[in-house]
Amino acid sequence: MKFILTIVMCSYYQGACLTPFTFPTNYNSMYDCLLDGYQKSYDKIEEIGRKEINAHGIYLKFDCKPATNT
Repeated sequence: MKFILTIVMCSYYQGACLTPFTFPTNYNSMYDCLLDGYQKSYDKIEEIGRKEINAHGIYLKFDCKPATNT
């Protein structure tokens, strides 16, 4: 079974989330998808930076779901 990763960026202060982004990669296992989800979330938080994260209450959430096109 293959899995797809979707990440959503939200603002706690605004009570809203952006449109979810689904990566084109199909992962061979839930484990691989989760590892990459945490890594991509971490990388995005670093890219956004401490100042913006704190100013806007930004947080990321992600999900790994079975791919339907495999």
